Amino acid sequence: MQFPYGLSDYSKLIQGGYFYQDRTDRIPLLEAAGDQLIFIRPRRFGKSLLLSMLEHYYDVKRAAQFEALFGHLAIGKNPTPRHNQYFVMKWDFSLVKAQGDVKEIEAALHRHINTAIKACAANYGWHDIEITADDAVDSLSSLLIRVRREKQRLYLLIDEYDNFANDVLMAGRKQAYYEALLYGEGLLKTVFKAVKAAAGGQGLDRVFITGVSPVVLSDMTSGYNVGENIYLDEAFNDLCGFTEAEIAAVLTRMAMVGGSWSATDALETMRTFYNGYCFSETGGERLYNPTLSLYFLKALQTKGRYPQEMLDENLAMDRGKLTYIAQLPHGEEVLIQALNGEEGVIIPRLARRFGVADVLTAVKDQPFMASLLYYFGVLTFAGRGVLGKAILNIPNLVARSLYVERLRELWLPTYEDRQTIPRLAETVYLQGDLAPLVAFIEQRYLPVLSNRDYRWTNELLVKIAFLTLLFDDRLYMMVSETEVDHGYSDLSLIVRSDMRQFQALDLLLEFKYLSLKDLGLTGEQVRESTAAELAARPLIQAKLAEAADQAQRYGTALQTRYGLTDLRLFAVVGVGLERVVWRVVQSVKP
Repeated sequence: MQFPYGLSDYSKLIQGGYFYQDRTDRIPLLEAAGDQLIFIRPRRFGKSLLLSMLEHYYDVKRAAQFEALFGHLAIGKNPTPRHNQYFVMKWDFSLVKAQGDVKEIEAALHRHINTAIKACAANYGWHDIEITADDAVDSLSSLLIRVRREKQRLYLLIDEYDNFANDVLMAGRKQAYYEALLYGEGLLKTVFKAVKAAAGGQGLDRVFITGVSPVVLSDMTSGYNVGENIYLDEAFNDLCGFTEAEIAAVLTRMAMVGGSWSATDALETMRTFYNGYCFSETGGERLYNPTLSLYFLKALQTKGRYPQEMLDENLAMDRGKLTYIAQLPHGEEVLIQALNGEEGVIIPRLARRFGVADVLTAVKDQPFMASLLYYFGVLTFAGRGVLGKAILNIPNLVARSLYVERLRELWLPTYEDRQTIPRLAETVYLQGDLAPLVAFIEQRYLPVLSNRDYRWTNELLVKIAFLTLLFDDRLYMMVSETEVDHGYSDLSLIVRSDMRQFQALDLLLEFKYLSLKDLGLTGEQVRESTAAELAARPLIQAKLAEAADQAQRYGTALQTRYGLTDLRLFAVVGVGLERVVWRVVQSVKP
């Protein structure tokens, strides 16, 4: 079995015998959904392969290949009347160079569209298309004149339509550049107006547009207000991405061929790191990130082991999106709240349209920032809360690692911190000793947090301190708020099955919190007390006992789930943002 990691050419994939998870059964649904569709998904989520599949299905030039390309798939057994009935043209705005001044960007856009028009004309043997170098809209008009003389009509596929807006957002480009392209009679707006007009009887019959966010939709409304958004439709929730049943089936097939790894363990690992995406507000099955899944499966197939780094570095640029949010007023608070896995981020509704001006200059409230994180693929739908509000949470451990990394860089940026943290964490991993880590938290970490204006001065910040310091997805399936035994363990660190030979300990920490007001003490009194004196206080003893009871209950469930024989349990109590009291909890043998 070959895995098409990084491959988005449908014909190469099928003819090369690569693995393909059939999504052709959705073609009738797409045809029924409308003539001009807009489909949004995070980066590297299979959108380009989807467009390539549609291109091969509808292209009149590929009619003779239909059986070879689709005969073994769902749509090949029951094709729609529109198969191989269109001329197809594709624009990929990710190929448009977005550097330089406005004139240079406009020239790059003209060149790209003109190149696509010439490629389309050459594919169908048309030699009478007039290309206007500095006016791609005029070139498009010439192509459409030729199309109208034929029996078939044109199907336009546009990939990464929002590339310019993403450049403004992530690269800090001048807003004026974007406005010149999209506002008034800007070129990008003019292009989409031309697409709208072409679909009004000028030879263009269908359009399918993909992108990462709806930022451009708001700014181009008057230029292109005929597109139908299907990206939140439950019927298309899994149009891109893999279901758990599909991943499990692949792992089972691979395991039958042989290998030293367990299909059950591999599925558990993939579920923790890559599963969890839901793109429909009305519900739907959670999905595995397709690029990361193929990255993992290819490593397993070719090397016989898991990839050492679970985050594919081709997705590393997603870090910049969290950096952008963290720099906004109250942005750090949103990242912190997102890490509270049990509650997540609760917003009235997902923002569906907002322009670049809103992104750059408007007041950013929590719904706005959470919506952006959803479109970026680092938050996802988790259900409905009070009064039907949307609950968004972090989909999986790979996404969580980006949050942890960003907060750690914000709060502990020095060279000394970065040298000290791994040493402290390794003491916990190898010896189960929290003392050096707790001392660092009290002396270095809590003073940083106490000087920041957060709404939370409670258990969440104490838990996040431990989470950001202990996080290591190279060794652990490390999950905050792991659901076990009808409740949620606060922080569980389960050694990856492929890393057990390195003798790291399995760990579970349960957190509680007491404010200075609860204890009737001042910050100075707490700081001057010894750990033993604090632990002897009745309120702290009660909280430690409560955390210990939960640790034992959740620990028993984790031991059963993962077959653990030496799970180390800890009860931890935060005392204001001043001190941390902890104790080892006796494990209950399953």
